[in-house]
Amino acid sequence: MRVADFDFDLPEERIALRPASPRDSAKLLVVRPDVLEDRIVRDLPSQLRAGDVLVFNKTKVIPAALQGNRIGRGDATPRIEALLHMRLDGSRWKAFARPGKRLQVGDRIRFGAEGRVCLLGTLDATVEAKGEGGEITLAFDFFGPTLDEAIATLGDMPLPPYIAGKRETDDQDRQDYQTIYAEEEGAVAAPTAGLHFTDSLMTSLEEAGIKREFVTLHVGAGTFLPVKAEDTQDHKMHAEWGEIPEDVALRLKAARAKGHRIIPVGTTSLRLLESAAQSGELRPFSGPTDIFITPGYRFRAVDLLLTNFHLPRSTLFMLVGAFAGLERMKAAYAHAIAHDYRFYSYGDASLLFPAPT
Repeated sequence: MRVADFDFDLPEERIALRPASPRDSAKLLVVRPDVLEDRIVRDLPSQLRAGDVLVFNKTKVIPAALQGNRIGRGDATPRIEALLHMRLDGSRWKAFARPGKRLQVGDRIRFGAEGRVCLLGTLDATVEAKGEGGEITLAFDFFGPTLDEAIATLGDMPLPPYIAGKRETDDQDRQDYQTIYAEEEGAVAAPTAGLHFTDSLMTSLEEAGIKREFVTLHVGAGTFLPVKAEDTQDHKMHAEWGEIPEDVALRLKAARAKGHRIIPVGTTSLRLLESAAQSGELRPFSGPTDIFITPGYRFRAVDLLLTNFHLPRSTLFMLVGAFAGLERMKAAYAHAIAHDYRFYSYGDASLLFPAPT
């Protein structure tokens, strides 16, 4: 399909720069095949049925935005920004560098803003490889927990560019840009549909008989990259690492066999579940996935979807168009814009029912 088919006009003032407070007071647009209904996230238990299963992504965002200088090559020490997006092993990360053209394989980068050093000293890395679009592989001098500690000290929360371009990242973002159930460190972007959940909402869901399961997909910075191709078949997704334990897969299969609905909280959970169900049934999963879902895709593992409002021409808007119907989603987004819904990572939510088959 043409990427232009997924375009729409979004007023700049609809982009949320801070989350709703409390989190579950955000608006919730319920998108059924035949009707749109305005709710708030706190109403979610009344929109679901006892026995339904919400699937949460328990990845934890790390402060993966690093700033430093190239060192050791002549007198010039150009400023380098690196956004880590995929861990390769105990000392190596894939990252997006800016300006990537100033770097060569073998270059050394010293990270740490002026006045900010980790307890172990400086954090240095070698450019091990270069890819397309500013992607590089960094081999750090530190390893394992020592490297993690240094990144946590020197890094900033990697807010999406549509927020970071409008204001500075601050300490409040370290709390706001993290789900309350985050556990497994490794994401460089939040599974943002999960940001709406509070302890109170979790209790209400449990009291309503709605079950919960947890999976892990370490969201990468590729989620922010624009689609530059003119046709969807020419776009390549960046891989992200995910895991569905065997016991979770078994419980989800059992719930569905009993007629209960599986509802991923966010596109990250959905993409992981669908990656694990490519054989036709849900299986345990551990490894990278670069699944790209566009209209025409046949969903195998999910029944509803809770998600935020996404960028025009983005892979995520393509995904929701595939799930609920592209024309239906364009109408839903037009409704959301007209009724002052807030968009993107810190914005409001939607509960999507699948398009009729």
